[in-house]
Amino acid sequence: MAQSGSHEGPLLSGVALRYASALFELAREANAVDAVAGDLGRFEQLIRGSEDLQRLIRNPIFTAEEQSRAMDVLLTKAGIAGLAGNFIRLVASKRRLFALPDMIRAYQDLVSDAKGIVRAQVILAEAPSDTVLNEIKAALRDVAKADVAVDVKIDPSLIGGLIVKMGSRMVDASVRTKLNSIRLAMKEVR
Repeated sequence: MAQSGSHEGPLLSGVALRYASALFELAREANAVDAVAGDLGRFEQLIRGSEDLQRLIRNPIFTAEEQSRAMDVLLTKAGIAGLAGNFIRLVASKRRLFALPDMIRAYQDLVSDAKGIVRAQVILAEAPSDTVLNEIKAALRDVAKADVAVDVKIDPSLIGGLIVKMGSRMVDASVRTKLNSIRLAMKEVR
Protein backbone atom coordinates (compact mmCIF):
# COMPACT_ATOMS: atom_id res chain seq x y z
CA MET A 1 0.00 0.00 0.00
CA ALA A 2 1.19 3.54 -0.64
CA GLN A 3 2.54 5.47 2.24
CA SER A 4 2.55 9.19 2.55
CA GLY A 5 5.79 10.83 3.54
CA SER A 6 3.92 13.38 5.60
CA HIS A 7 4.27 13.92 9.29
CA GLU A 8 0.79 15.46 9.40
CA GLY A 9 -0.98 12.34 10.58
CA PRO A 10 -3.37 9.68 9.37
CA LEU A 11 -6.15 12.11 8.36
CA LEU A 12 -3.93 13.82 5.79
CA SER A 13 -2.58 10.46 4.61
CA GLY A 14 -6.13 9.22 4.09
CA VAL A 15 -7.14 12.30 2.10
CA ALA A 16 -3.97 12.10 0.01
CA LEU A 17 -4.41 8.40 -0.71
CA ARG A 18 -8.09 8.77 -1.64
CA TYR A 19 -7.38 11.54 -4.12
CA ALA A 20 -4.29 9.78 -5.49
CA SER A 21 -6.18 6.49 -5.91
CA ALA A 22 -8.99 8.19 -7.81
CA LEU A 23 -6.48 9.93 -10.10
CA PHE A 24 -4.57 6.68 -10.61
CA GLU A 25 -7.72 4.85 -11.69
CA LEU A 26 -8.64 7.63 -14.13
CA ALA A 27 -5.10 7.70 -15.52
CA ARG A 28 -5.06 3.92 -15.92
CA GLU A 29 -8.38 4.00 -17.80
CA ALA A 30 -7.00 6.73 -20.08
CA ASN A 31 -3.68 4.88 -20.49
CA ALA A 32 -1.94 7.99 -19.14
CA VAL A 33 -0.37 6.78 -15.88
CA ASP A 34 3.18 7.75 -16.87
CA ALA A 35 2.15 11.07 -18.45
CA VAL A 36 0.28 12.06 -15.28
CA ALA A 37 3.23 10.94 -13.14
CA GLY A 38 5.55 13.11 -15.22
CA ASP A 39 3.30 16.16 -14.96
CA LEU A 40 2.86 15.70 -11.21
CA GLY A 41 6.61 15.26 -10.80
CA ARG A 42 7.22 18.53 -12.64
CA PHE A 43 4.65 20.27 -10.45
CA GLU A 44 6.26 18.82 -7.33
CA GLN A 45 9.58 20.33 -8.45
CA LEU A 46 7.86 23.70 -8.86
CA ILE A 47 6.56 23.44 -5.29
CA ARG A 48 10.00 22.53 -3.93
CA GLY A 49 11.63 25.38 -5.81
CA SER A 50 9.27 28.19 -4.80
CA GLU A 51 8.65 29.45 -1.29
CA ASP A 52 5.82 31.62 -2.66
CA LEU A 53 4.09 28.56 -4.10
CA GLN A 54 4.60 26.68 -0.82
CA ARG A 55 2.95 29.60 1.02
CA LEU A 56 0.04 29.66 -1.44
CA ILE A 57 -0.53 25.94 -0.96
CA ARG A 58 -0.26 25.88 2.82
CA ASN A 59 -1.70 29.22 3.90
CA PRO A 60 -5.47 29.11 4.60
CA ILE A 61 -5.73 32.89 4.20
CA PHE A 62 -5.99 32.48 0.41
CA THR A 63 -9.50 31.80 -0.87
CA ALA A 64 -10.32 28.86 -3.11
CA GLU A 65 -10.84 31.35 -5.94
CA GLU A 66 -7.41 32.94 -5.41
CA GLN A 67 -5.74 29.54 -5.25
CA SER A 68 -7.59 28.36 -8.37
CA ARG A 69 -6.63 31.47 -10.36
CA ALA A 70 -3.00 31.09 -9.32
CA MET A 71 -3.03 27.39 -10.27
CA ASP A 72 -4.52 28.20 -13.70
CA VAL A 73 -1.70 30.63 -14.45
CA LEU A 74 0.98 28.31 -13.09
CA LEU A 75 -0.30 25.22 -14.88
CA THR A 76 -0.51 27.10 -18.18
CA LYS A 77 3.04 28.42 -17.83
CA ALA A 78 4.34 24.96 -16.85
CA GLY A 79 2.50 23.28 -19.73
CA ILE A 80 0.65 20.93 -17.40
CA ALA A 81 -2.76 20.04 -18.84
CA GLY A 82 -4.96 16.99 -19.19
CA LEU A 83 -5.65 14.79 -16.20
CA ALA A 84 -2.85 16.20 -14.04
CA GLY A 85 -3.88 19.80 -14.70
CA ASN A 86 -7.55 19.05 -14.08
CA PHE A 87 -6.63 17.16 -10.91
CA ILE A 88 -4.64 20.08 -9.50
CA ARG A 89 -7.47 22.48 -10.39
CA LEU A 90 -9.96 20.19 -8.62
CA VAL A 91 -7.75 20.01 -5.53
CA ALA A 92 -7.53 23.82 -5.49
CA SER A 93 -11.30 24.22 -5.86
CA LYS A 94 -11.86 21.83 -2.93
CA ARG A 95 -9.37 23.78 -0.76
CA ARG A 96 -7.10 20.75 -0.43
CA LEU A 97 -3.90 22.24 -1.88
CA PHE A 98 -2.22 21.81 1.52
CA ALA A 99 -2.37 18.04 0.89
CA LEU A 100 -1.18 18.19 -2.73
CA PRO A 101 2.48 17.22 -2.04
CA ASP A 102 1.24 14.14 -0.16
CA MET A 103 -1.22 13.36 -2.96
CA ILE A 104 1.61 13.50 -5.48
CA ARG A 105 3.77 11.18 -3.34
CA ALA A 106 0.85 8.78 -2.88
CA TYR A 107 0.27 8.74 -6.66
CA GLN A 108 3.96 8.06 -7.27
CA ASP A 109 3.79 5.19 -4.76
CA LEU A 110 0.76 3.72 -6.55
CA VAL A 111 2.57 3.91 -9.89
CA SER A 112 5.66 2.26 -8.39
CA ASP A 113 3.55 -0.48 -6.79
CA ALA A 114 1.80 -1.19 -10.10
CA LYS A 115 5.17 -1.50 -11.85
CA GLY A 116 6.77 -3.60 -9.10
CA ILE A 117 9.22 -0.83 -8.25
CA VAL A 118 10.25 -0.20 -4.65
CA ARG A 119 10.59 3.46 -3.66
CA ALA A 120 13.38 4.55 -1.35
CA GLN A 121 14.20 7.90 0.16
CA VAL A 122 17.89 8.60 0.64
CA ILE A 123 18.88 11.60 2.74
CA LEU A 124 22.46 12.81 2.40
CA ALA A 125 24.47 15.70 3.83
CA GLU A 126 25.40 16.87 0.33
CA ALA A 127 24.45 16.09 -3.25
CA PRO A 128 25.99 12.76 -4.31
CA SER A 129 28.08 12.26 -7.42
CA ASP A 130 26.60 10.06 -10.14
CA THR A 131 28.99 7.28 -9.13
CA VAL A 132 27.92 7.37 -5.47
CA LEU A 133 24.25 7.54 -6.41
CA ASN A 134 24.62 4.53 -8.72
CA GLU A 135 26.36 2.57 -5.94
CA ILE A 136 23.52 3.43 -3.53
CA LYS A 137 20.92 2.36 -6.12
CA ALA A 138 22.75 -0.93 -6.75
CA ALA A 139 22.97 -1.70 -3.03
CA LEU A 140 19.27 -0.93 -2.52
CA ARG A 141 18.35 -3.03 -5.57
CA ASP A 142 20.28 -5.96 -4.04
CA VAL A 143 18.48 -5.57 -0.71
CA ALA A 144 15.01 -5.10 -2.22
CA LYS A 145 15.52 -7.74 -4.92
CA ALA A 146 13.56 -5.39 -7.22
CA ASP A 147 14.01 -2.20 -9.17
CA VAL A 148 14.31 0.78 -6.85
CA ALA A 149 13.28 4.38 -7.50
CA VAL A 150 15.42 6.63 -5.32
CA ASP A 151 14.27 10.04 -4.09
CA VAL A 152 17.32 11.99 -2.89
CA LYS A 153 16.98 14.70 -0.26
CA ILE A 154 19.77 16.87 1.06
CA ASP A 155 20.07 17.68 4.78
CA PRO A 156 23.41 19.29 5.70
CA SER A 157 22.69 18.72 9.41
CA LEU A 158 23.57 15.03 8.88
CA ILE A 159 27.22 16.14 8.60
CA GLY A 160 28.01 13.00 6.57
CA GLY A 161 26.75 9.50 5.90
CA LEU A 162 23.15 8.87 4.94
CA ILE A 163 19.68 7.86 6.05
CA VAL A 164 17.75 5.38 3.92
CA LYS A 165 13.99 4.86 4.18
CA MET A 166 12.56 2.00 2.14
CA GLY A 167 9.08 0.75 2.86
CA SER A 168 8.75 0.25 6.60
CA ARG A 169 12.53 0.06 7.08
CA MET A 170 14.91 2.84 7.95
CA VAL A 171 18.68 2.79 8.36
CA ASP A 172 20.36 5.84 9.89
CA ALA A 173 24.08 5.77 9.13
CA SER A 174 24.57 9.52 9.50
CA VAL A 175 27.52 11.12 11.26
CA ARG A 176 25.05 13.20 13.30
CA THR A 177 23.46 10.05 14.76
CA LYS A 178 26.84 8.46 15.45
CA LEU A 179 28.00 11.63 17.27
CA ASN A 180 24.78 11.69 19.31
CA SER A 181 25.35 8.04 20.26
CA ILE A 182 28.90 8.81 21.38
CA ARG A 183 27.64 11.82 23.34
CA LEU A 184 25.07 9.63 25.13
CA ALA A 185 27.66 6.95 25.86
CA MET A 186 30.02 9.55 27.32
CA LYS A 187 27.26 10.88 29.61
CA GLU A 188 26.63 7.36 30.92
CA VAL A 189 30.33 6.93 31.73
CA ARG A 190 30.36 9.97 34.02
